[in-house]
Amino acid sequence: MIKNALPFFNSDNCHGDNFYYPNEDRMRQAIKFWLSSYSSKWFVRWTIIDKEKHEAIGTIEVFHRSANDNFNHVGVLRLDLKSEYETSEEIFTIMNLIVPPTFDLFECEEIITKVPVYAVERIEAMKRVGFKKSTKLLVGTMDGYAYKDYWTINRGVYIPLDDLEAKEKA
Repeated sequence: MIKNALPFFNSDNCHGDNFYYPNEDRMRQAIKFWLSSYSSKWFVRWTIIDKEKHEAIGTIEVFHRSANDNFNHVGVLRLDLKSEYETSEEIFTIMNLIVPPTFDLFECEEIITKVPVYAVERIEAMKRVGFKKSTKLLVGTMDGYAYKDYWTINRGVYIPLDDLEAKEKA
């Protein structure tokens, strides 16, 4: 079941890591790296908990990106979910919780996230939140590779969940 989620994970510019960890030791190594990255202010990775089931359902990684391309000084958001949570409604709810504080926490006016063309549930959710598909390529700062399928949202475009619900009721 975990392998089914892998195609949705964004491993762009991650030194070849595809985030499939076949054993507990490899997972511990990854967590150690994530904690070290947080300490050095490279990126933060939070665990997403299903409060009803009291279990981890995924992670969110966010960082402020500095680069010599079209995505300089943006917030990069990577959302990795268990397969059964890869639905438009779940993604919409999660994005509405994380997007608003990301602008201030990561000092950016724009947030980008990768949404592959086959991720139809994500595409629907991102559109509802206010993200737009970008034609720009992200050039990896580590590998120099040009990555596609990024979606963007600017601070002034974001519609908070409360406002959206009010509009739907009106």
